Parts: sequence; structure tokens; C-alpha cells
Amino acid sequence: MAAFLFLHLAFLFLLAGPAAPQTPDPAELDLLNRSADFGARLYRAVAGRTDDNVLLAPLAVFAGMLALLGGTSGPTQNELLQGLTLTGLDPQTLPVQFQALRNAVLQPALRLQQGAALFLDQSFQAPPSFQDLVQTKYGGQTQSVSFSSPADAQDVINRWVQDRTRHQAQNLLSTLDRRTQLLLVSAADYQMRFNPPFNASLTQVERFYVDRYHVAMVPMMFRADKYFLAYDSNVKAGVLKLPMADGAAMLAVLPDEDVDLTAVEGEVTSEKIRAWIRQLKKTKLEVQLPVFLLKRSYALKDVLQALYVTQVFQDDADFSSMGGASGASLSQVYHASVVSMDESGDDGGSGGGATAFSSPPPRLTFNRPFIFIIYQQASGSLLLMGRVANPTEN
Repeated sequence: MAAFLFLHLAFLFLLAGPAAPQTPDPAELDLLNRSADFGARLYRAVAGRTDDNVLLAPLAVFAGMLALLGGTSGPTQNELLQGLTLTGLDPQTLPVQFQALRNAVLQPALRLQQGAALFLDQSFQAPPSFQDLVQTKYGGQTQSVSFSSPADAQDVINRWVQDRTRHQAQNLLSTLDRRTQLLLVSAADYQMRFNPPFNASLTQVERFYVDRYHVAMVPMMFRADKYFLAYDSNVKAGVLKLPMADGAAMLAVLPDEDVDLTAVEGEVTSEKIRAWIRQLKKTKLEVQLPVFLLKRSYALKDVLQALYVTQVFQDDADFSSMGGASGASLSQVYHASVVSMDESGDDGGSGGGATAFSSPPPRLTFNRPFIFIIYQQASGSLLLMGRVANPTEN
């Protein structure tokens, strides 16, 4: 059994990308895999409710939910553990394990800025120990606001989100109930920098087939090079890997022309993503990708309830560990994220001409809706997941 566990751990890190500098702690690796499971479930739940562009930063949401978990007790905590796919883990050891995971994933070079904040009504008397837990272990913060003054509280929360998204995400909240007691908000911002970069001089405006009846004209980047590519015959989709300059990579998943994107999304699990990475093989290819900027925000209460996270939203929730009075409840979970994709390289410039081949290789053109998954190669941690249904819309 021990030999099998060692081989399983080694296999996971090999398929994730370049080898980690040191052997991962099994408990931390287990937590990473569980966070990926939660992230994939969350993505499917959100994507299943809209036909528009989708963008989520699973690790940011997961960190916020873990911070919330640290303030719960009793049945509320047990149900939250189950909903976050953490059943069987000791809540007392989770903060240290997640801190180690966060330190390994969120390297200084990584161009991902993310965070989570718990906004508590002044009726909460959050002890310093809880505030320190949220900040040091989960990289988040707690902030006391007066929800009885909705406009002021709304302004504080919106400014917090703006600060973490380069002011790209504006006005997350347009209304706020004065009866609110507790809000959880997470936000993330990522600027893609491909390695090697695309060359802006080769970008041309091309057709993007939004659906059977609508066509959008979009700037389409071009590069001929050796890429890692896989094909999943079960879901009938191609999977292209594009490495980033910061150690992350993007999987761009393009269904066959006669395949509904939602059918592929329904099969996206953390296990499926790892299988795609394992199947990648290097090949000569011409690639065309649309330039896009996505800015998405969600109220996740209904989504989380569909994932069996319910009691934290009820009046009998136990938030005694964070100083909540009897009858306190979580009013809503908000998430905002921004991602931009263009020709820029690590230095912010646009260069990197196409590789010359003796004969033109096959061309893969992302000119219809596709899925993208951004992950850190060293650990395999899911950073962002999204759907590009129309590149001309945020």
C-alpha cells in the first residue's frame, strides 16, 4: 500500500509538468487535489447556468471558503467540510497545510493576483486569533463594516475588489441589504504572458463563430511552432497546451465542430484535466487564438447550495469561532475575476516570430467557443477556468 501511494504521488506530479524542487508532502498534495475537485465542480455548476463567457479562479474561492470554515463549529463545520470535498480531514491541520500549498503555488513570478475577504457586521466580535488565521494561513483578511449603512459598506467592498483586479472589476455590488451580517468575497486577476509569445504583426481579424447564427470579427493571433497537443476521443475535443512565462500553462480545449461545448464541460473533472495533461504529445502546428479580455462576477450562494453547502446560509449556522452572535448567517458569497490574453511576452512586448518549417504543418484555429484551464505546472494547481463563448464580450 505504501509503495502504491508513493507511485501515485510521483505520477501526479510528473503529469502536472516539470518536477517540483522537492518531494511534496502527501497531506498537502491531497489538499491540492481536493481543491481541484472542488474547483471543477464549481466550474461545472456555474457554466451550467449560462451560455455566456465564464471565468472563475477556483483557488481564490477555495481559500475564501477555508477561511470561512475556520470560523465555524459543530454541524455547520461538518457540512462545509463535506461540501468542499474535505471529508475526513482534520480542520485543525487545514490552515497549516493550506499555507504551505499557497506558498508553493503563488510564487512571486506568477502573474496571478488573488485574495479573499470576510466582511463582518459590527455585531461580530471577531477575536484577533481568527483575524490572524485568515491573514497568515489563507492570505485573506477580515474587515468590520456597518451593513446598517448599506451605501458605505457597499463602497468599501467594491473598492476592495477594484484594488485586487487592477480596477478592471467595477461595481461588484449595486445593492446591499441592511440586514446583512456576513459576506465572503474573493477576487482574482491574471495577465497571460506566453512563452514563446505571439507576434502582433501576424495577428489578423478573422471570423469567430459564436453559434450557428452569429459571427463575430476578432483579432486572431498566429504562431507556427512545436506544441503539446492531445485529442480526447471520448468527448471529441482537441486539447492544446500553451506554456506561460511565469511557470503556469493554459490548456485550450476545442470541441469538434459538430460537438456541443456544454457536453464537453459536463465531463470536465480534475481527473479529466490530469488525463489530458498526461496524453499531451509534441507536434508541429500552426495555432490561431483570439485576443480577449474577460471580466466576470458571480453571486455564488445558489451555486454553493447546489453543491450541498447550505447550513452556513441558514439562521442556525454556528459562527461562534469568529465571534458571531446566535442566529448569524452568511448572506452571500461573491466572486470577481479578470483575465487578459494577447500577444505579449514576459517583458510586456510583442515578439517571437513564427517558426519556419519546410512545409506548412496542420493548423488549429480556435474560431468557435472553447474552454481554457490555467494551472501551475510545478504543482498542477488549478488557477483559472473559463469559457470563451464570444471574445468580443467581457
